[in-house]
Amino acid sequence: MKRLDGKTALITGAARGIGRAYAEAYIAEGARVAIADINLEAAQNTAAAIGADAFHVDVSDQTSIEACVAEAESKLGQIDILINNAAIFSAAPLAEIERADYNRVFAINVAGTLFMMQAVAKSMIKRGQGGKIINMASQAGRRGEALVGVYCASKAAVISLTQSAGLNLIEHGINVNAIAPGVVDGEHWDGVDAFFAKYENLKPGEKKQQVGAAVPFGRMGTAEDLTGMAIFLATPEADYIVAQCFNVDGGNWMS
Repeated sequence: MKRLDGKTALITGAARGIGRAYAEAYIAEGARVAIADINLEAAQNTAAAIGADAFHVDVSDQTSIEACVAEAESKLGQIDILINNAAIFSAAPLAEIERADYNRVFAINVAGTLFMMQAVAKSMIKRGQGGKIINMASQAGRRGEALVGVYCASKAAVISLTQSAGLNLIEHGINVNAIAPGVVDGEHWDGVDAFFAKYENLKPGEKKQQVGAAVPFGRMGTAEDLTGMAIFLATPEADYIVAQCFNVDGGNWMS
């Protein structure tokens, strides 16, 4: 038997990147996967390529969250596992942070995580069979960074929400935990690198090279480096793990 045989997982922000890697890994372990993304066309293309189901969700909109969960349950029967992966990155010196940008980051990274958890947890509680919820935190949520205040704060909030929700929901047999990646290579790093090039007077690609070299493991992470923890936390092997946040970062941060 595969480790996730008979389980159904809903993964937000899964049309590409880390979310897609999770979806592919879960399918390989026998799960049926619902890819939920704000870009429905991209979600449909990914779903067709890997053998998943696609749904639209805007995690900053409550109506969209509730519709996505209801539609996924209607088509798939139930949701056993939720991965809150949808998030956005933002960076600016403190003097240049705009309230609109702050509101958008917190609406997606924090409120999106909270209310996706709520919608799925309500269903899990009603069904009475427990479940697994995995939130995507970040190494950035473990500390402050001079130019990344809003994003760091949002991920710190995700860690806090994981702790509170984990303590609250375990009485229903629902395990809530989080994964905190470090620096993960991918297309988003083009934008991150460009930001640091601007504010730290670096050449394009220089920041990426610096952060990769600083990882004790010797390189930046990949989406595939995170899948083992995501699988483990969804299995019965993790039943006694509650309200924890696991660093998967090549040794960058110890806690």
